[in-house]
Amino acid sequence: MPLFRPRRLSQQAGRFAMVDTIPFQMPVQSMKSAAIVAAFPIDASKAGALLEGNEVHPLRLWNKGLLILTVVDYRETNIGKYVEYTIGIACTHGHRPAPRLLPVLLGGLYGTGAWVTHMPVSTLISVKGGLGIWGMPKHQANLNFIETDRVVSSQYDLDGHLAAYLEIARPRRIWMPVTFGSTGYSSFRGLMTKSTVYMKGKAGVALFKKGSARLVIGDSPRTAALKTIGLEADNPVAVMYFPQVTGILDDHFETWFVSHKKQLEHPPPGLQEVVNLPLNQDWLPPPSAPIPGGISLVR
Repeated sequence: MPLFRPRRLSQQAGRFAMVDTIPFQMPVQSMKSAAIVAAFPIDASKAGALLEGNEVHPLRLWNKGLLILTVVDYRETNIGKYVEYTIGIACTHGHRPAPRLLPVLLGGLYGTGAWVTHMPVSTLISVKGGLGIWGMPKHQANLNFIETDRVVSSQYDLDGHLAAYLEIARPRRIWMPVTFGSTGYSSFRGLMTKSTVYMKGKAGVALFKKGSARLVIGDSPRTAALKTIGLEADNPVAVMYFPQVTGILDDHFETWFVSHKKQLEHPPPGLQEVVNLPLNQDWLPPPSAPIPGGISLVR
């Protein structure tokens, strides 16, 4: 979990790149975005079943792990506007599980980050870049990002089913300057990927505050596994709201083989998933699946 972005990213400013026919102006960044972040307790041992390989392990806070949701409404980027809905299990990277709590304080030492289980996005160009280049598990879905005076929410539907719905109580004060790097791990093509995004903005923050956020996992098969990890969806550990945040995606990332106890019988998803995707910035219709319990004012 790096705190500061590398100097070389500033040195890339004003240069251009093109990968898989997608043009980029360097550095790859977003401006004037809004974001919500919420972390919920889970059973770390059960969550470990959703991680691949033998090098990434669930992070443990005392006797619990964390499920972290980060939803960003990207309004100005190299590839247009889109919503990105990231669901991940807080994790560490190493030959063995890390000690409890220390990875939060010494993130760089323990490779602290999140194993990304889901990353739906609004547009196909974001799928093509995020999955094909960085290996993040992007797919196009019905998404929204709604800000009101009292609640900020985002809904994720897939194939007519509710996958996930997150709402937070809008903080009364946006006061805390926050600068951080967020490391994501995932797998694609049988390779594990590690990439980092750096974020900067002022946030409203709530810690261990009952009623500051609510998460609903719907009936979509895509997110069914999240119901098996002891999720405490009404007991947030931390909530942050950024009315305006700037992000820079690191242009260096790592890949290495994902190993298994036995040889796989079927190949994992590969480049055939993205090679023919168009550079399309169109969104699907807004999500419309009913939310169990309805939309509530959590505060």
